[in-house]
Amino acid sequence: MDLSLEQAKVAQSKALLRLFQADCRFVAGAAFASQLPHNNLPEIAFVGRSNVGKSSIINALTFRKSLARVSISPGRTRQINFFNLGNILTLVDLPGYGYAAVSKQDLNTWKKLITYYIQSRSALRKVILLVDCRHPLKESDAGAMHFFQNAAIPFQVVLTKVDKEAPHKQLLESLEKMALTLSFCHPQIIRTSAKTKLGVDELRLSIAESIGII
Repeated sequence: MDLSLEQAKVAQSKALLRLFQADCRFVAGAAFASQLPHNNLPEIAFVGRSNVGKSSIINALTFRKSLARVSISPGRTRQINFFNLGNILTLVDLPGYGYAAVSKQDLNTWKKLITYYIQSRSALRKVILLVDCRHPLKESDAGAMHFFQNAAIPFQVVLTKVDKEAPHKQLLESLEKMALTLSFCHPQIIRTSAKTKLGVDELRLSIAESIGII
């Protein structure tokens, strides 16, 4: 391998470690639009169906175990949570959609909040759409992809829980077709496991590229 290329890869790895091992702290939780914090840092938002593993992935990305609360109960994230990563980047944990043991009124409130955040947040650089690899493409996930496309928000699909089961064939086929037709969808679909850390480095690199530090 060319020495300069090897040196570039080493420098890249060090830059990623500096970013994602930096001090990471909870900034704010917003249950209403009026509670959204003012922020000059670029934001990367994480969204997906309830219990898809958003909190686990955020913890894995930042080398933490309990930065973002992990719950076995779907729908436990009831607000938009903001985390400051090294005063360089803000990670945003959005409430899960789909099943949640809450009232219809609460679900509608969350939907309006997420819609407002996505459509109005100037600091938002990319949405990471987390999809459980074990099932065919859900209507709600496909709907989320079209929503981000219509909102002109760059997004990337990340499969979760690949340590439990190989990605569903129909899911991969559907996602690959949609990625070709939706211009704001990143062409790379990353397969991850918060448990084994598979794909976590790839996701770190994609996020760093999105905010222009790599």
